[in-house]
Amino acid sequence: MGIHIMKILIKHKHSFGFSISIRLKTTSAQYVASRVRDPTFEKLMDKYKSLFKVIAIQDLILANPGNPSVSIDFLSRLSQKLHLNRGATSFLRKFPHIFQIYYDPSKLLPFCRLTDAALDVSKQEEKAINASLPMVADRLVRILSMSASKTVPLRAIFKVWRELGLPDNFEDSVISANPSVFQLCDAHEPNTHLLKLVEGVRRNGFRADIEDWRVVECCKEDCNVRTELRFSFKHGYPPGMKLGKNFKAKVKEWQSSPYVGPYEVVVGEKKKSKAALMAMEKRAVSIVHEFLSLTVEKMVEVEKISQFRKWFGIDFNIRDLFLDHPGIFYLSTKGKRHTVFLREAYERGCLIEPNPVYDARRRLLDLVAMGRRGRSAINSNLQDGSSSSDNDGIEAEETQQRHGSLSS
Repeated sequence: MGIHIMKILIKHKHSFGFSISIRLKTTSAQYVASRVRDPTFEKLMDKYKSLFKVIAIQDLILANPGNPSVSIDFLSRLSQKLHLNRGATSFLRKFPHIFQIYYDPSKLLPFCRLTDAALDVSKQEEKAINASLPMVADRLVRILSMSASKTVPLRAIFKVWRELGLPDNFEDSVISANPSVFQLCDAHEPNTHLLKLVEGVRRNGFRADIEDWRVVECCKEDCNVRTELRFSFKHGYPPGMKLGKNFKAKVKEWQSSPYVGPYEVVVGEKKKSKAALMAMEKRAVSIVHEFLSLTVEKMVEVEKISQFRKWFGIDFNIRDLFLDHPGIFYLSTKGKRHTVFLREAYERGCLIEPNPVYDARRRLLDLVAMGRRGRSAINSNLQDGSSSSDNDGIEAEETQQRHGSLSS
């Protein structure tokens, strides 16, 4: 009824002698689509789209340590789940620097295994992760310390285990190996476990990554804005983004407003004044900023970090939080996923301060980016002795599977 009346008023607005101004509410999807793109991050995410699929297949191959391989038939059945739109064989052949397809005469089936280069990268990453176990434990302590209850669901940690550089068996090698630091307890929900800091473990006194940046900036000889830097965040905007006067004024006001840091305890009831809401938002930004700084690649899927929203006491939509602060974060929607980057950590598509785990993963990304380049040299060095007739047989089998799925 209300909508019908509004339509009549709009249609006959001149007859009524007044004008009507209606502001249409911007949906979340429209807000995401209206953001200013950053070509550097978009090009990087183009590579990551294929990398995520490569990692999924690599994990399947390495899941069988006795014979690290997987049948093409098995991958074909998982094509839809793995988003291999043109089939498993077609995808594997796009990356000859990573995958080798060979025919197993004993099983009369084509299989896939990793190349020597890809195996070397996998071993390098594993070695780097094992060497960083003390650092990984510290990351978990910091994440738990940002929670008001010093507790987070174990399933949320499982969501970001790769982003945090945790080993595959982190429940044993990190959590169980440090009983004086971590404690597993049952939640009220069935089959849900919580990871909690043991009483007495240092929970406060950490200095956030952004605070280290402020100290460095304030110590520079040419720094004349030490007061302004007290609560500031580093900003860098996408190229071509127009910064209006109103926007600059709002950013300046937000930068100078005080807030409670990610590791500090919030005291008092939440208020709804403008200053209180700004302080709450700034604390939320500081928490997700610190969370991103704790990840190996300073990036994470929005869906994964949202698992911690309730436990970190964030009362804002996290995706909108990233969009509201384009100078601090960059949100990409490539590959049918929303991924956020910590803008200040990157320069020309690479981490400014890389770490050993990142270096190994970057090598794999470089192999993905090579695609079929140098394919003839790789094929000449294959040790499986597979002939062109074997490849033809694999192609025929893949074609037959496609026709079978279409007919069904």
